[in-house]
Amino acid sequence: MREGSRVVIIGGGPGGYEAALVARQLGAQVQVVERQGMGGSAVLTDVVPSKTLIATAEWMTLTEQAGELGIGAEGEGEGEAGALRADMDVVDQRVMRLAEKQSRDIRNRLEREGIEIIAGSGRIGAHMDADANRRVFVETADGGREELAAQIVLVATGATPRMLPTAEPDGERILTWAQMYNLTDIPEHLVVVGSGVTGAEFAGAYNALGAEVTLISSRDRVLPGEDENAAELIEGVFTRRGMHVLSRSRAAGVRRVGDGVEVELTDGRVVAGSHCLVAVGGVPNTAGLGLEEAGVHLKPSGHIEVDRVSRTRAPRVYAAGDCTGVLPLASVAAMQGRIAMWHALGDAVAPLDLASVAANIFTAPEIATIGVTQKAIEAGEVDGAITRLPLARNPRAKMLGIKEGFIKLFSDRPTGTVLGGVVVAPRASELIYPITIAVAQRLTVDQLANVFTIYPSLTGSIAEAARTLHRA
Repeated sequence: MREGSRVVIIGGGPGGYEAALVARQLGAQVQVVERQGMGGSAVLTDVVPSKTLIATAEWMTLTEQAGELGIGAEGEGEGEAGALRADMDVVDQRVMRLAEKQSRDIRNRLEREGIEIIAGSGRIGAHMDADANRRVFVETADGGREELAAQIVLVATGATPRMLPTAEPDGERILTWAQMYNLTDIPEHLVVVGSGVTGAEFAGAYNALGAEVTLISSRDRVLPGEDENAAELIEGVFTRRGMHVLSRSRAAGVRRVGDGVEVELTDGRVVAGSHCLVAVGGVPNTAGLGLEEAGVHLKPSGHIEVDRVSRTRAPRVYAAGDCTGVLPLASVAAMQGRIAMWHALGDAVAPLDLASVAANIFTAPEIATIGVTQKAIEAGEVDGAITRLPLARNPRAKMLGIKEGFIKLFSDRPTGTVLGGVVVAPRASELIYPITIAVAQRLTVDQLANVFTIYPSLTGSIAEAARTLHRA
């Protein structure tokens, strides 16, 4: 099934638009139904805007070592002169402008490839017709209705911020991550409920931008699902920069009080602030799509159950992205979408391999991870060796004034194969790439160590870490 096949994709985020490009490349007729704008929430309200905001905040943290490096601003020491500040109105305008441009670029690319984009919401019909086609019923943005016939349907509808019944967002003082860009001023005191990836990233960014920040974590530490050493380092950095981190504290409710908010904790304490960000995860956008009636199996969480080639239990229906709950990463959504089309249209395909997925947390410093974890090795699940090198001893790090961070590598003890790693450093998202290649291509630590690195460079510590794992 390839040339002339009809493919309908519900959702235009990374899973949807990447799938559309692959399907078109393989000769299919492709229609994408998207209600929000091309790129979906990843481009318009989540990944692109949040990382643009964080990039601005990063400039503030880069000045921490300015004095040590011999850099000072004219007028420093004369009141406010020379001090860096962020104009949130300008920042947020730039954030949304870049998001909208990225959305337009995606739309233009798809249209150049001959892909039809329909603005609206789609729902799958319960049954296949006599020609074994799936039907997709579309309510268009202008109030009309369309019925599409497809041999293959891909659902890539993403997720939305989870709402708490005791902390209902109002878009002004109590906010989800998608509403943070409504702010035109830096919050006087931002209370962040939730210390996972989203909570930690926003807390760190607004702290760097000059807001007083209180981060409420229900667990023993921030980023409870991440590498323990990395999470401990980030929490230490947060505290050093003046953030209030309340560990083992659970929010019972958030209420607006005048021009501020009060966050009540389950132990009776009340944290007052000017704004509250509720960052407690997301819920899949799977309601109202006709999925169960079409034979698609949903997990208790509402996520679509898929196999490693993105198939659902319903014939000719695939799914990709956050609506599947596999991994909430744009890169994974995109790969799931591509795999779905390669499989559905009969091209060569390899099943999704989560062991080779790199992830990054955009705090300052960043945390990047790939492959097996130290926890799995220490639990005896993997026969692995562990090494960890502090960045502070790296010559390039010394030149840049970097004192916090490390490189960690994991290898298979019997064979020396690189199994995973952790990088905590500025631009860790870039530094993790050679380790990702090593994991994906099953390189040994000796092969990784024997590749030339620039001197001086931060990547030199990756080669050094590999050398320490050499098996004599």
